[in-house]
Amino acid sequence: MIKVLVAEGPKRDKSIEEAKQIAIEMEINPVFTQKRVIRRKKQFDENSDSQDALLSAEESFKVNYFLYIVDQAIVSLTTRFEQYQEYENIFGFLFTSDKLKSYDDDSLKSCCSCLEAALKNNDKSGVDANELYLDLRLLKNFLPKSMGPTEVLRYLKEVDCFPNSIIAYRVLLTIPVTVASAERSFSKLKLLKSYLRSTMSQERLNGLALIAIENDILESVNYEMLIDNFATKNAKRMALFKN
Repeated sequence: MIKVLVAEGPKRDKSIEEAKQIAIEMEINPVFTQKRVIRRKKQFDENSDSQDALLSAEESFKVNYFLYIVDQAIVSLTTRFEQYQEYENIFGFLFTSDKLKSYDDDSLKSCCSCLEAALKNNDKSGVDANELYLDLRLLKNFLPKSMGPTEVLRYLKEVDCFPNSIIAYRVLLTIPVTVASAERSFSKLKLLKSYLRSTMSQERLNGLALIAIENDILESVNYEMLIDNFATKNAKRMALFKN
């Protein structure tokens, strides 16, 4: 869809006008600067009639920058939606209580088998498909109303009768958090490992990254208690801190 919109002349012209208006508001001169053309010296065996295509400043910006950014955005969005689609294919039947109740026995059993296969590692899985199927088949009759996955997990913890369902819903609610944490880790990495810290060990980098990412938790930590615990592990440290 984005490629189609970019190719259409009137809409492309409209986007250029909007970009110029934004530039004016930011006190930027809305003019494409023309770079100096550097001509390469031709070799003796090259065709003298061949001429390199010269692009205007606007066309050069479109080809070398705008279309490149649009293509990168398309690839990123496509990859992200493919990941979400795969996530829905595995955990979709647990998204809401209404959706869970809409599945018949055969469909529910098939979904449980797919979830067991997705969570399998070295021939071991976090859930058993048959036991999860029995849990969810019984759970459908006990869910009081239309509930989201967080509310269903709270209900399961209160009744404490469906252990496999609790595991499934915990995994369902944990995966989005782990993805967001990974993205936050990459955004913090360039702040932690700079040119002056290029020889930093992996252990130290992991520690600094954890401190930066979990800064909210760090602010509630009692530093004096940490120092005391650190000092008590070694008699020499204890004497040093006392002095």
